Parts: sequence; C-alpha cells; structure tokens
Amino acid sequence: MAPSVNPGRVRWVDRPIRPISLRQLFFFGRTLDESRLLSSANYVRVELPTRLAHRLREMQRLPYVVVTNPHLSLVYELYYKSFEIFRRIPAIRNLEENDEFCKVISDSLKEHLAVIPNLVMGVLECQDLVSPDKMDNFVQAMLRARISRRVIAEQHLALTETFNSPWHVPQPSSEDEFVGEVLLRCNAKEVVERVGRFTQDICRSSGGVDPIVPEIRIQGHVNATFPYVLSHLEYVVGELLRNSVQAVMGRYKDTKKPPPPIDVLICEAPQHVVIRISDQGGGIPRDIMPFLWSFCKGPRRASRLQNFKDVPTLAATMQEVRHASHAKPSAKIRDSSLSSLASRPPDLRLGMGLPMSRVYAEYWAGGLDLHSLEGYGVDAFLQISKLGNQNEKLTSRASIDAV
Repeated sequence: MAPSVNPGRVRWVDRPIRPISLRQLFFFGRTLDESRLLSSANYVRVELPTRLAHRLREMQRLPYVVVTNPHLSLVYELYYKSFEIFRRIPAIRNLEENDEFCKVISDSLKEHLAVIPNLVMGVLECQDLVSPDKMDNFVQAMLRARISRRVIAEQHLALTETFNSPWHVPQPSSEDEFVGEVLLRCNAKEVVERVGRFTQDICRSSGGVDPIVPEIRIQGHVNATFPYVLSHLEYVVGELLRNSVQAVMGRYKDTKKPPPPIDVLICEAPQHVVIRISDQGGGIPRDIMPFLWSFCKGPRRASRLQNFKDVPTLAATMQEVRHASHAKPSAKIRDSSLSSLASRPPDLRLGMGLPMSRVYAEYWAGGLDLHSLEGYGVDAFLQISKLGNQNEKLTSRASIDAV
C-alpha cells in the first residue's frame, strides 16, 4: 500500500474541485488560440491532482481490510503515483511545455485503463466485509470522479491535437464538427444507426451458424441534435442495444421466423431528448431485477467475478477481450477505455453495463431507467440534457466528486 497523503499535501485535499459543464467545454474550445490552450493546460495541471487527492482520501476512509485487497490496493497505487507526478508539474508557459505535459497525461490515461476491472473485482471480493450499499456508493463515486478526470484530460489532449493540426482555424466552420471531444451537433438517429450496426455485427459474429439478428427500427424526432461527448453516448446506447439484441436472439434462437424488431423512439423536448429502446426479448428475470443497478449485489456475483478473472489482460483494455476485426463505432478515431469496452465479445458478461451506463447518463444531467415486463420484453429510457436549464444540475452532479 502506498503511503497516505501526508500533512504537507493536505492543501490538495482542501482545494475545492472546479466542475466544468459541456457548455463550458464547448464555448472555451471554439475559439482556440495559444493563450486558451495554455489556460486549459494549467486548469488540468491543477485539477487532476486535486481530484486524485479527494479519491485517495476517500479510499483511506475504507476499512483497512478492504483497502489491502490486492485489486483495490493496485487502484490506490495507480492513483497515488499519478498524484505524485501531477502535483510536481510547474506552471505551463509555452507550447513546448504543453507538449511534454500532454505526453504525461497520455501515459497516465493508458496506465489507468486497468482501474475499472480492478475496482470492480476488489468490490466483488470485499462484499462480505462492508455493506453492499456502501460499496455501491463507493464504486459510483469513484466512477463519477474517474469520468470527470478523463473528460478534462482527454478534452485537453483533443484541443492540443486540434491546435497543432495544419488545418486548424480559430473557430469551427460548422456545428457538425468536434470541439475537442465534444460533438457540437450530435444526431441521435445517426448514433443509434451506427452503434446498432456495430452491435448487430458483434452479436452475429458469435451467434453460431447463420444467426438471425433482429432489425433495429428508428422513428420519432429523427433530426434531434445536441452537444455531447460522442464516446459517452455511443457507450450507453451500445450497452442498451447489446442487451436488447442478445435477449431477442436468445429467445428466438430456435425458430425459423425472423425475430421481432427492436424499436427505437427518439423524442425531442425543449430541455431534453429521450431515446426509448423497446425489445421483445422476454424481460428481466425476477431474481435479477432488484439488483439491476448494483455493481456488487445479486445472485450472479460469483460468475461475474470469474469472468473478470478470465480476461487475459487488464493493462491494455478496460476489462474485456477486444476483437481486432471490429472497427470502433465512433467516427472519431481516439483510443479510449469506452471504445474497447464496446468491442468486448457478447459472451463475456460482466454485469456492470447497466449501472455504469446510468453513471455516464447522469453525469451530464441525464438519466437512465428500465421498465421490464417479465415474459415479454424491456423498455429502456435514456434521457439526455440539451444543456438549457440543466446547467445547474451538471454543476451539482460534478460537485459530488468533492465530497
């Protein structure tokens, strides 16, 4: 176990976290010049060790027997190492120093791809030592904090990449472009179509001889757009579609008739967009339903833990075996833990897709709910904020990381 954050570093824990919204990311990066890029670098330079210090302190408050779990201890070591690196970086004054800083960020992001599988394995192994509700709250807080760190880190890397590109202009020529990691006009229908094809291909590849994959039908407000981090939306939509496609294929695998389609309805309102995904896959078993949003509770805990342990490598991917033959669903090519998670084999069931999807959906002031009719199917409702009056909710949620 690494040493605790000593009194000389308490100032990092005492510093308030400065949350940031999609709107701020969006407007700050649209007119990108050297001054703004360096300002972004110094914001990240201070914010990362601050947020890491809060997570280290939170882990130190766990019972000692929990923190000494080898998986959770590895997470602590990774966080402490990054904290020590980032807290020593001086103010960034020029583009050369920013390039060096970006290399440090990239190395840290790659190293931390091992965090989520080890975090979940540690929590599953410690279920009998701490109440499941407390461990669920701990995992959710850790994931929210992890999203917040990766968002600001990956956004700065993307801004630097944009600034250094030969075709960079201070402002995007159209709202169909990216500002860093934020897609200014994210079209819900296009995302569902692209991720749907990707999901169908993955499920078809492991569905046996000549599998029949259900059609995905889209209707409603098909022109609805909103600014969003595309990789986040693709991940959540992908998890929901994957669940529906696998459920329908499993239920109708012994029939020669085409399975019923998966219906996606897009509804646009002044403040939000709702994506409803409906299937006829038989619904969720009654014994699973109470534990749907839990990371560590439920009757399938042992099999989930074994699946995690069967993954051949944790350092290179988030928690799954990646099929190199499958392209990433996103049109924006950037390696990330989410893109590799989306490419995991269908038979590698880890039981964390829904709770993790809810964390991602809620992070940007949205929501995720499911309604199951046992014996028939499931309706999943993904609500996405259009950033109007939801900005305060974004700030409120981000502030949770400071607790």
